[in-house]
Amino acid sequence: MPGTSGRGTGTGADTAGRDPVIDLVRFICLVLVVVGHSMMVSPVLHPDGTVTTENTLALQGWFEPVIWIFMVMPLFFVTGGITGLQSWRRLKAGGGTAAQFIRARLLRLVRPATALLAAMVVGLSVAALLGVDPQVVQLLAAGAGMPLWFLAAYLAAQLNIPVLAALHGRAPWLVLGVLTALVVGVDCLRGALPDLANVNLVFVWCAVQQLGFLAADGYFSRITRSSLLGIAVAANLLLGLVTGLGLYRGNMLVNLNPPNLTLVILGVAQLAVMELARPVLAPLAGIQWIDRLLALAGARSLTVYLWHLPLLGAMSGLLLLAPLPKPGSGTAEWWWSRPLVVLALVLLLLPVAAAFGRLEERTTAMRAARCRPAVAGAAVVVVFIPVADAALNGLSLGLLAAGTACFSVAVLLLSGLPLRARRKRGRKGIASGVK
Repeated sequence: MPGTSGRGTGTGADTAGRDPVIDLVRFICLVLVVVGHSMMVSPVLHPDGTVTTENTLALQGWFEPVIWIFMVMPLFFVTGGITGLQSWRRLKAGGGTAAQFIRARLLRLVRPATALLAAMVVGLSVAALLGVDPQVVQLLAAGAGMPLWFLAAYLAAQLNIPVLAALHGRAPWLVLGVLTALVVGVDCLRGALPDLANVNLVFVWCAVQQLGFLAADGYFSRITRSSLLGIAVAANLLLGLVTGLGLYRGNMLVNLNPPNLTLVILGVAQLAVMELARPVLAPLAGIQWIDRLLALAGARSLTVYLWHLPLLGAMSGLLLLAPLPKPGSGTAEWWWSRPLVVLALVLLLLPVAAAFGRLEERTTAMRAARCRPAVAGAAVVVVFIPVADAALNGLSLGLLAAGTACFSVAVLLLSGLPLRARRKRGRKGIASGVK
């Protein structure tokens, strides 16, 4: 991809040759997600002692058109497609296998998630033992676990990269067209078969990821700036048409769960805008302090993403019980308090990222360890059992505990710890010190 540099982010071979513009875009997206969620979470303590949550931002009349700009999930998958395809091609060129690729992707994403699930199980169990209302515990479990849907969808897309990359190499535009057609087909049937809509968690995000494949191959870098602007405008006009006709909702948050065609169209617009902005973003990413910030944040970005909502929920709950002024949701006082909430959340995230980010930073160089296809397949099944249950039935304390167990088993399978231990015990003398 034009503009690729040799900088890395400290997570191993998989990050070699990363594009600093992509790193900057992902950092901006992460900031927008954290700030946006800080403006959404608003627990309310009722006179009868019950607690509910309000999505304050979504209740604002001006929010629906603005979310078209700040709904950055498609851009996450576009950039994931760019880096994922490049990583797979580097691995394949070095003699690596699809099983190794799957192993590395699973370990990188599941290790930090396992720590989060375990901490949530412990924290919520302690809260239940201390007499916190079960309704509140369930509310916290469901709300704090929301980032896990992204992990599930991202994994589903990334683990399909070896297959989709092979198809992309033969007919790139046909693959994108078929995936988009599958998205439309599911959308047409979701009225009669509502559960079928969940299939688009795979089709939509694989289609958006495929846009990243096209970008990685330079298709968009060869388009003139006026054409890129035309693509961005046309995509937004098409969004306006399908939502204006009532085929889809205009609220992108509603369109996110389960995802639909609007997010594919939005991904096209965002990719075009990103390429338009590249001449501005590239010099910014090259500034020394920004480059260092991106290296640090990029190495622990998944940790920040996974932990920000649990920390926000816990902080909001404690503030709700504390003897402090509680401005009404959506009032001027409430809005003025948001910068303080964001600042407090950042201060909480810093030690968490320092403690748990090491799991994300651990090198998972894909050529460093062989992985049998059967082991990789078993790990995928183990991971997606609780993930599928959560997608269909919602999160609960019991499911969080089951997810922790399943994720831990997957990590052990992929790490090969028992096998290594047996081999180590079987060696004597000088050979025992050979790595």
